Amino acid sequence: MGGGSSTRRVTFEADENENITVVKGVRLSDSVIDRMKEPSSSGVRPQSQHRSGSGAVDEELKKRIAEELALERARRDSEAQKRRLFGKLLERERVSSNEHLTRAMLRERAATEEERQRAQRFAKQLEEKDRELKKHDAYYKEQLARLEERSAQFYKVTTEQYQKAADEVSARFK
Repeated sequence: MGGGSSTRRVTFEADENENITVVKGVRLSDSVIDRMKEPSSSGVRPQSQHRSGSGAVDEELKKRIAEELALERARRDSEAQKRRLFGKLLERERVSSNEHLTRAMLRERAATEEERQRAQRFAKQLEEKDRELKKHDAYYKEQLARLEERSAQFYKVTTEQYQKAADEVSARFK
């Protein structure tokens, strides 16, 4: 950084104590740091540290540093705002997802309850059909018993009549 002009760009930033530090690994001497700390309105500088005409260079340097600092702060603010917006977006997405999940769970519970009620209705219908079948079974068993009894009576009467007729025929032709 000697007496000649330099085309090398250096980015500066201020820490929390407003001390100026170099960001990109370039070391500055204490005298340069002291010059950067001095307010721009003070026109008096020690002669040992400055040559004549360097006041304009210092002013330009301070101006560039201030611009760089302002740009860096603006960039940080922009990034912080992006992070906040992204956080809000993520929060909205999480809330939306939770709402969707809650609605899906409620639909599933309603479907499960409806299925349970349907199963209960079918169970009642099945029990009713079973009772009805038992009634029919008892009725038909009773009817079968009557028919068998009647059939037995017809058989007995028929057998008696046959025997009687056989005895008459046998008596007639003896």
